[in-house]
Amino acid sequence: MLWIALINKVGTGLWMGAAALYFTLVAGLSVAQVGILMGVSGVAGIAGAPLAGHLADRFPLTRVLVTAQVLQALALLALLTTHNFTLMLIYSAVGSLGDRGSNVLTRLYSARVSGTDRIRYQAVQRTVSNAGWAIGGLAAAVTLGIGTTHAYYGLLIGNAVSYAVVAALTLRCAEPQAPSGVVTGSQEPAPAAPPPNPWRDRAFLLFTATETMLFLDDAVLQVGMPLWIVHATTAPHGLAPLLMVLNCVMVVFCQVPLSRFASTPQSARTLLIPLAGSFTVGCLAMTASSHGGTWAAVTALLVAAIALTFAEMLHSTASWELSVTLAAGEAQGAYLGVHGLASSAQRSGGPLLVTAVIAAGPPGWLGLAAGVVATCAAQSRLVRSRLSATALSVPPVTVSEH
Repeated sequence: MLWIALINKVGTGLWMGAAALYFTLVAGLSVAQVGILMGVSGVAGIAGAPLAGHLADRFPLTRVLVTAQVLQALALLALLTTHNFTLMLIYSAVGSLGDRGSNVLTRLYSARVSGTDRIRYQAVQRTVSNAGWAIGGLAAAVTLGIGTTHAYYGLLIGNAVSYAVVAALTLRCAEPQAPSGVVTGSQEPAPAAPPPNPWRDRAFLLFTATETMLFLDDAVLQVGMPLWIVHATTAPHGLAPLLMVLNCVMVVFCQVPLSRFASTPQSARTLLIPLAGSFTVGCLAMTASSHGGTWAAVTALLVAAIALTFAEMLHSTASWELSVTLAAGEAQGAYLGVHGLASSAQRSGGPLLVTAVIAAGPPGWLGLAAGVVATCAAQSRLVRSRLSATALSVPPVTVSEH
Protein backbone atom coordinates (compact mmCIF):
# COMPACT_ATOMS: atom_id res chain seq x y z
CA MET A 1 0.00 0.00 0.00
CA LEU A 2 2.97 2.34 0.49
CA TRP A 3 3.94 2.03 -3.17
CA ILE A 4 0.33 2.77 -4.03
CA ALA A 5 0.43 5.92 -1.88
CA LEU A 6 3.66 7.08 -3.54
CA ILE A 7 2.44 6.58 -7.11
CA ASN A 8 -0.95 8.11 -6.30
CA LYS A 9 0.57 11.30 -4.85
CA VAL A 10 3.11 11.65 -7.65
CA GLY A 11 0.18 11.74 -10.05
CA THR A 12 -1.72 14.18 -7.85
CA GLY A 13 1.33 16.42 -7.61
CA LEU A 14 1.54 16.47 -11.41
CA TRP A 15 -2.02 17.73 -11.83
CA MET A 16 -3.03 19.80 -8.83
CA GLY A 17 -0.61 22.64 -9.47
CA ALA A 18 -1.65 22.81 -13.12
CA ALA A 19 -5.42 22.28 -12.88
CA ALA A 20 -6.45 25.95 -12.61
CA LEU A 21 -4.06 26.90 -15.42
CA TYR A 22 -5.41 24.09 -17.61
CA PHE A 23 -8.98 25.27 -17.16
CA THR A 24 -8.08 28.86 -18.09
CA LEU A 25 -5.31 28.53 -20.70
CA VAL A 26 -6.37 25.29 -22.42
CA ALA A 27 -10.12 24.99 -21.82
CA GLY A 28 -10.67 28.76 -22.12
CA LEU A 29 -12.75 29.17 -18.95
CA SER A 30 -12.90 32.52 -17.17
CA VAL A 31 -11.46 33.00 -13.71
CA ALA A 32 -15.00 33.14 -12.31
CA GLN A 33 -15.91 29.87 -14.03
CA VAL A 34 -12.79 28.19 -12.65
CA GLY A 35 -13.74 29.34 -9.16
CA ILE A 36 -17.26 27.98 -9.54
CA LEU A 37 -15.99 24.70 -10.98
CA MET A 38 -13.55 24.10 -8.14
CA GLY A 39 -16.02 25.23 -5.50
CA VAL A 40 -18.85 23.03 -6.74
CA SER A 41 -16.60 20.01 -7.21
CA GLY A 42 -15.30 20.52 -3.68
CA VAL A 43 -18.85 20.53 -2.31
CA ALA A 44 -19.68 17.40 -4.32
CA GLY A 45 -16.62 15.70 -2.88
CA ILE A 46 -18.01 16.08 0.64
CA ALA A 47 -20.44 13.24 -0.06
CA GLY A 48 -17.61 10.93 -1.08
CA ALA A 49 -16.29 10.31 2.43
CA PRO A 50 -19.46 8.99 4.15
CA LEU A 51 -20.57 7.14 1.00
CA ALA A 52 -17.24 5.31 0.72
CA GLY A 53 -17.24 4.46 4.43
CA HIS A 54 -20.77 3.10 4.21
CA LEU A 55 -19.90 0.89 1.22
CA ALA A 56 -16.69 -0.36 2.87
CA ASP A 57 -18.73 -1.85 5.71
CA ARG A 58 -20.81 -3.85 3.22
CA PHE A 59 -18.44 -4.84 0.40
CA PRO A 60 -14.77 -5.89 0.17
CA LEU A 61 -12.70 -2.82 0.98
CA THR A 62 -10.13 -3.29 -1.77
CA ARG A 63 -12.85 -3.55 -4.44
CA VAL A 64 -14.54 -0.36 -3.25
CA LEU A 65 -11.15 1.41 -3.27
CA VAL A 66 -10.41 0.21 -6.82
CA THR A 67 -13.79 1.54 -7.92
CA ALA A 68 -12.96 4.97 -6.48
CA GLN A 69 -9.54 4.97 -8.17
CA VAL A 70 -10.97 4.00 -11.56
CA LEU A 71 -13.66 6.67 -11.15
CA GLN A 72 -10.97 9.32 -10.69
CA ALA A 73 -9.07 8.14 -13.77
CA LEU A 74 -12.18 8.19 -15.96
CA ALA A 75 -13.24 11.62 -14.71
CA LEU A 76 -9.84 13.07 -15.58
CA LEU A 77 -9.75 11.52 -19.04
CA ALA A 78 -13.27 12.82 -19.66
CA LEU A 79 -11.92 16.37 -19.27
CA LEU A 80 -9.91 15.79 -22.44
CA THR A 81 -13.08 15.27 -24.45
CA THR A 82 -14.67 18.68 -23.96
CA HIS A 83 -14.19 22.37 -23.17
CA ASN A 84 -17.87 22.79 -22.30
CA PHE A 85 -18.17 24.39 -18.86
CA THR A 86 -21.16 22.34 -17.70
CA LEU A 87 -19.61 19.02 -18.71
CA MET A 88 -16.26 19.92 -17.17
CA LEU A 89 -18.04 20.85 -13.95
CA ILE A 90 -19.80 17.46 -13.88
CA TYR A 91 -16.58 15.54 -14.59
CA SER A 92 -14.67 17.50 -11.94
CA ALA A 93 -17.42 16.84 -9.37
CA VAL A 94 -17.32 13.10 -10.12
CA GLY A 95 -13.54 13.12 -9.77
CA SER A 96 -13.78 14.97 -6.44
CA LEU A 97 -16.32 12.42 -5.21
CA GLY A 98 -13.87 9.63 -5.99
CA ASP A 99 -10.95 11.53 -4.47
CA ARG A 100 -12.57 12.11 -1.08
CA GLY A 101 -13.90 8.55 -1.01
CA SER A 102 -10.48 7.16 -1.88
CA ASN A 103 -8.84 9.10 0.95
CA VAL A 104 -11.20 7.61 3.54
CA LEU A 105 -10.84 4.11 2.12
CA THR A 106 -7.05 4.33 2.22
CA ARG A 107 -7.19 5.36 5.89
CA LEU A 108 -9.61 2.54 6.62
CA TYR A 109 -7.33 0.02 4.90
CA SER A 110 -4.42 1.28 7.00
CA ALA A 111 -6.45 0.89 10.20
CA ARG A 112 -7.46 -2.67 9.37
CA VAL A 113 -4.12 -3.93 8.10
CA SER A 114 -1.84 -2.33 10.72
CA GLY A 115 -3.79 -3.11 13.88
CA THR A 116 -2.22 -1.76 17.05
CA ASP A 117 0.73 -0.33 15.06
CA ARG A 118 -1.61 1.94 13.12
CA ILE A 119 -0.02 5.21 14.28
CA ARG A 120 3.42 4.38 12.91
CA TYR A 121 1.92 2.85 9.75
CA GLN A 122 -0.09 6.00 9.08
CA ALA A 123 2.95 8.20 9.75
CA VAL A 124 5.06 6.22 7.28
CA GLN A 125 2.27 6.38 4.71
CA ARG A 126 1.94 10.13 5.15
CA THR A 127 5.70 10.53 4.76
CA VAL A 128 5.64 8.55 1.52
CA SER A 129 2.65 10.57 0.30
CA ASN A 130 4.45 13.87 0.87
CA ALA A 131 7.49 12.56 -0.95
CA GLY A 132 5.21 11.71 -3.87
CA TRP A 133 3.68 15.18 -3.77
CA ALA A 134 7.14 16.74 -3.95
CA ILE A 135 8.26 14.52 -6.86
CA GLY A 136 5.07 15.20 -8.82
CA GLY A 137 5.19 18.92 -8.07
CA LEU A 138 8.78 19.25 -9.28
CA ALA A 139 7.98 17.31 -12.45
CA ALA A 140 4.95 19.55 -13.03
CA ALA A 141 7.05 22.68 -12.57
CA VAL A 142 9.48 21.50 -15.24
CA THR A 143 6.65 20.56 -17.61
CA LEU A 144 4.81 23.84 -17.07
CA GLY A 145 7.99 25.63 -18.09
CA ILE A 146 7.32 24.30 -21.60
CA GLY A 147 3.92 26.00 -21.52
CA THR A 148 2.33 24.24 -24.51
CA THR A 149 -1.14 22.76 -24.69
CA HIS A 150 0.34 19.30 -25.07
CA ALA A 151 2.35 19.81 -21.89
CA TYR A 152 -0.89 20.38 -19.98
CA TYR A 153 -2.44 17.34 -21.63
CA GLY A 154 0.60 15.33 -20.54
CA LEU A 155 0.13 16.32 -16.89
CA LEU A 156 -3.55 15.43 -16.94
CA ILE A 157 -2.92 12.08 -18.62
CA GLY A 158 -0.05 11.39 -16.23
CA ASN A 159 -2.38 11.76 -13.25
CA ALA A 160 -5.02 9.56 -14.89
CA VAL A 161 -2.40 6.88 -15.60
CA SER A 162 -1.28 7.01 -11.96
CA TYR A 163 -4.84 6.19 -10.86
CA ALA A 164 -4.99 3.29 -13.30
CA VAL A 165 -1.67 1.93 -12.02
CA VAL A 166 -2.68 2.16 -8.35
CA ALA A 167 -6.00 0.49 -9.16
CA ALA A 168 -4.12 -2.43 -10.71
CA LEU A 169 -1.81 -2.63 -7.68
CA THR A 170 -4.72 -2.44 -5.24
CA LEU A 171 -6.32 -5.45 -6.95
CA ARG A 172 -3.21 -7.42 -5.94
CA CYS A 173 -3.58 -6.50 -2.26
CA ALA A 174 -5.15 -9.02 0.10
CA GLU A 175 -8.44 -8.01 1.64
CA PRO A 176 -7.77 -6.93 5.26
CA GLN A 177 -9.92 -8.51 7.94
CA ALA A 178 -12.68 -6.19 9.09
CA PRO A 179 -13.26 -5.56 12.81
CA SER A 180 -15.60 -7.91 14.62
CA GLY A 181 -19.18 -7.29 13.62
CA VAL A 182 -18.48 -5.87 10.16
CA VAL A 183 -19.83 -8.06 7.38
CA THR A 184 -18.55 -7.48 3.86
CA GLY A 185 -19.27 -9.22 0.61
CA SER A 186 -16.28 -11.54 1.19
CA GLN A 187 -17.50 -12.80 4.58
CA GLU A 188 -20.31 -15.05 5.74
CA PRO A 189 -23.13 -13.06 7.32
CA ALA A 190 -23.77 -13.64 10.99
CA PRO A 191 -26.78 -12.71 13.08
CA ALA A 192 -26.09 -9.46 14.84
CA ALA A 193 -27.78 -6.39 16.19
CA PRO A 194 -27.94 -3.34 13.91
CA PRO A 195 -24.50 -1.66 13.85
CA PRO A 196 -24.06 1.73 15.55
CA ASN A 197 -24.98 4.72 13.42
CA PRO A 198 -22.42 7.56 13.47
CA TRP A 199 -25.13 10.03 12.41
CA ARG A 200 -26.87 9.34 15.73
CA ASP A 201 -23.66 9.48 17.76
CA ARG A 202 -23.74 13.05 19.06
CA ALA A 203 -20.30 12.89 20.66
CA PHE A 204 -18.66 11.63 17.48
CA LEU A 205 -20.42 14.27 15.38
CA LEU A 206 -19.17 16.97 17.76
CA PHE A 207 -15.66 15.51 17.50
CA THR A 208 -15.89 15.66 13.71
CA ALA A 209 -17.10 19.27 13.89
CA THR A 210 -14.04 20.27 15.94
CA GLU A 211 -11.83 18.44 13.44
CA THR A 212 -13.05 20.74 10.66
CA MET A 213 -11.45 23.70 12.43
CA LEU A 214 -8.21 21.83 13.16
CA PHE A 215 -7.77 20.86 9.50
CA LEU A 216 -7.39 24.58 8.67
CA ASP A 217 -3.61 24.32 8.62
CA ASP A 218 -4.05 22.99 5.07
CA ALA A 219 -5.87 26.11 3.86
CA VAL A 220 -3.49 28.42 5.74
CA LEU A 221 -0.39 26.86 4.20
CA GLN A 222 -1.70 26.39 0.66
CA VAL A 223 -3.95 29.43 0.27
CA GLY A 224 -3.39 31.88 3.10
CA MET A 225 0.39 32.03 3.10
CA PRO A 226 0.88 32.70 -0.64
CA LEU A 227 -1.85 35.37 -0.64
CA TRP A 228 -0.47 36.98 2.53
CA ILE A 229 3.04 37.08 1.05
CA VAL A 230 1.79 38.85 -2.07
CA HIS A 231 -0.66 41.28 -0.50
CA ALA A 232 0.63 42.04 3.01
CA THR A 233 4.41 41.62 3.13
CA THR A 234 7.54 42.83 1.37
CA ALA A 235 8.85 39.27 0.98
CA PRO A 236 9.62 38.09 -2.57
CA HIS A 237 6.75 36.23 -4.21
CA GLY A 238 9.04 33.30 -5.02
CA LEU A 239 9.20 32.51 -1.30
CA ALA A 240 5.72 30.93 -1.41
CA PRO A 241 6.63 27.74 -3.33
CA LEU A 242 9.86 27.41 -1.33
CA LEU A 243 7.88 27.36 1.91
CA MET A 244 5.66 24.60 0.48
CA VAL A 245 8.79 22.58 -0.32
CA LEU A 246 9.93 23.16 3.26
CA ASN A 247 6.56 21.86 4.45
CA CYS A 248 6.94 18.65 2.42
CA VAL A 249 10.53 18.11 3.57
CA MET A 250 9.58 18.55 7.23
CA VAL A 251 6.75 16.04 6.94
CA VAL A 252 9.03 13.51 5.22
CA PHE A 253 11.64 13.70 7.98
CA CYS A 254 9.54 14.44 11.08
CA GLN A 255 6.16 12.71 10.74
CA VAL A 256 7.36 9.22 11.69
CA PRO A 257 9.40 10.34 14.76
CA LEU A 258 6.43 12.37 16.00
CA SER A 259 4.12 9.35 15.72
CA ARG A 260 5.62 7.77 18.85
CA PHE A 261 4.01 10.51 20.94
CA ALA A 262 0.51 9.20 20.12
CA SER A 263 0.82 5.53 20.96
CA THR A 264 -2.40 5.62 23.03
CA PRO A 265 -5.64 7.63 22.84
CA GLN A 266 -4.63 9.49 26.00
CA SER A 267 -1.25 10.52 24.60
CA ALA A 268 -2.92 11.51 21.31
CA ARG A 269 -5.27 13.74 23.26
CA THR A 270 -2.29 15.34 25.02
CA LEU A 271 -0.88 16.38 21.62
CA LEU A 272 -3.71 18.91 21.35
CA ILE A 273 -1.76 21.18 23.72
CA PRO A 274 1.40 21.57 21.58
CA LEU A 275 -0.86 21.64 18.51
CA ALA A 276 -2.62 24.74 19.82
CA GLY A 277 0.71 26.28 20.77
CA SER A 278 2.31 25.64 17.37
CA PHE A 279 -0.68 27.05 15.49
CA THR A 280 -0.65 30.15 17.70
CA VAL A 281 3.07 30.72 17.09
CA GLY A 282 2.43 30.38 13.35
CA CYS A 283 -0.36 32.96 13.41
CA LEU A 284 1.71 35.39 15.50
CA ALA A 285 4.57 35.03 13.02
CA MET A 286 2.19 35.70 10.12
CA THR A 287 1.12 38.88 11.87
CA ALA A 288 4.74 39.93 12.47
CA SER A 289 5.63 39.35 8.80
CA SER A 290 3.55 42.36 7.77
CA HIS A 291 5.85 44.69 9.73
CA GLY A 292 9.47 45.61 9.02
CA GLY A 293 11.65 45.12 5.98
CA THR A 294 12.10 42.27 3.55
CA TRP A 295 14.44 40.17 5.67
CA ALA A 296 12.27 40.56 8.74
CA ALA A 297 9.27 39.42 6.69
CA VAL A 298 11.16 36.42 5.28
CA THR A 299 12.32 35.38 8.75
CA ALA A 300 8.82 35.68 10.22
CA LEU A 301 7.29 33.72 7.34
CA LEU A 302 9.91 31.00 7.77
CA VAL A 303 8.99 30.72 11.45
CA ALA A 304 5.30 30.66 10.51
CA ALA A 305 5.80 27.87 7.97
CA ILE A 306 7.76 25.75 10.45
CA ALA A 307 5.26 26.28 13.28
CA LEU A 308 2.22 25.61 11.08
CA THR A 309 3.83 22.48 9.65
CA PHE A 310 4.41 21.17 13.17
CA ALA A 311 0.76 21.91 13.92
CA GLU A 312 -0.20 19.99 10.77
CA MET A 313 1.89 16.94 11.75
CA LEU A 314 0.68 16.95 15.35
CA HIS A 315 -2.94 17.14 14.23
CA SER A 316 -2.47 14.39 11.66
CA THR A 317 -1.06 12.08 14.33
CA ALA A 318 -3.65 12.89 17.00
CA SER A 319 -6.58 12.91 14.58
CA TRP A 320 -5.71 9.49 13.18
CA GLU A 321 -5.50 7.79 16.57
CA LEU A 322 -8.55 9.49 18.05
CA SER A 323 -10.82 8.98 15.04
CA VAL A 324 -10.09 5.24 14.92
CA THR A 325 -10.39 4.86 18.69
CA LEU A 326 -13.70 6.70 18.91
CA ALA A 327 -15.19 4.80 15.96
CA ALA A 328 -17.38 1.83 16.78
CA GLY A 329 -15.52 -1.25 15.55
CA GLU A 330 -18.58 -2.89 14.02
CA ALA A 331 -19.25 0.24 11.92
CA GLN A 332 -15.69 1.44 11.46
CA GLY A 333 -16.09 2.35 7.81
CA ALA A 334 -19.22 4.41 8.42
CA TYR A 335 -17.59 6.24 11.34
CA LEU A 336 -14.39 7.06 9.47
CA GLY A 337 -16.49 8.12 6.50
CA VAL A 338 -18.30 10.64 8.68
CA HIS A 339 -14.98 11.78 10.10
CA GLY A 340 -13.77 12.34 6.54
CA LEU A 341 -16.40 15.08 6.25
CA ALA A 342 -14.16 17.30 8.37
CA SER A 343 -11.36 17.34 5.82
CA SER A 344 -13.80 17.66 2.91
CA ALA A 345 -15.66 20.55 4.52
CA GLN A 346 -12.37 22.31 5.24
CA ARG A 347 -11.37 22.01 1.60
CA SER A 348 -14.57 23.79 0.59
CA GLY A 349 -14.90 26.36 3.35
CA GLY A 350 -11.31 26.70 4.52
CA PRO A 351 -10.12 28.96 1.67
CA LEU A 352 -13.11 31.26 2.24
CA LEU A 353 -12.33 31.57 5.95
CA VAL A 354 -8.63 32.13 5.33
CA THR A 355 -9.28 34.85 2.75
CA ALA A 356 -11.57 36.53 5.28
CA VAL A 357 -8.72 36.38 7.82
CA ILE A 358 -6.38 38.01 5.29
CA ALA A 359 -8.93 40.73 4.57
CA ALA A 360 -9.09 41.48 8.32
CA GLY A 361 -5.32 41.91 8.47
CA PRO A 362 -3.19 41.09 11.57
CA PRO A 363 -6.23 40.96 13.89
CA GLY A 364 -7.62 38.23 11.67
CA TRP A 365 -4.66 35.96 12.40
CA LEU A 366 -5.03 36.56 16.12
CA GLY A 367 -8.71 35.68 15.92
CA LEU A 368 -7.93 32.51 13.97
CA ALA A 369 -5.36 31.46 16.59
CA ALA A 370 -7.88 32.04 19.38
CA GLY A 371 -10.43 29.94 17.52
CA VAL A 372 -8.02 27.01 17.14
CA VAL A 373 -6.98 27.18 20.81
CA ALA A 374 -10.64 27.12 21.88
CA THR A 375 -11.32 24.21 19.52
CA CYS A 376 -8.39 22.20 20.90
CA ALA A 377 -9.67 22.77 24.44
CA ALA A 378 -13.19 21.71 23.45
CA GLN A 379 -11.99 18.60 21.63
CA SER A 380 -9.74 17.60 24.55
CA ARG A 381 -12.66 17.79 26.95
CA LEU A 382 -14.95 15.94 24.56
CA VAL A 383 -12.48 13.11 24.01
CA ARG A 384 -11.75 12.79 27.73
CA SER A 385 -15.46 12.48 28.48
CA ARG A 386 -16.00 9.96 25.68
CA LEU A 387 -13.09 7.76 26.70
CA SER A 388 -14.11 7.86 30.36
CA ALA A 389 -17.78 7.15 29.67
CA THR A 390 -17.46 4.36 27.12
CA ALA A 391 -13.93 2.99 27.61
CA LEU A 392 -13.75 2.52 23.86
CA SER A 393 -10.92 0.40 22.60
CA VAL A 394 -9.91 -0.89 19.18
CA PRO A 395 -9.69 -4.68 18.99
CA PRO A 396 -6.56 -6.22 17.53
CA VAL A 397 -6.65 -6.58 13.75
CA THR A 398 -5.51 -9.78 12.11
CA VAL A 399 -3.45 -9.04 9.03
CA SER A 400 -4.37 -11.04 5.95
CA GLU A 401 -1.54 -12.99 4.39
CA HIS A 402 -0.29 -11.64 1.05
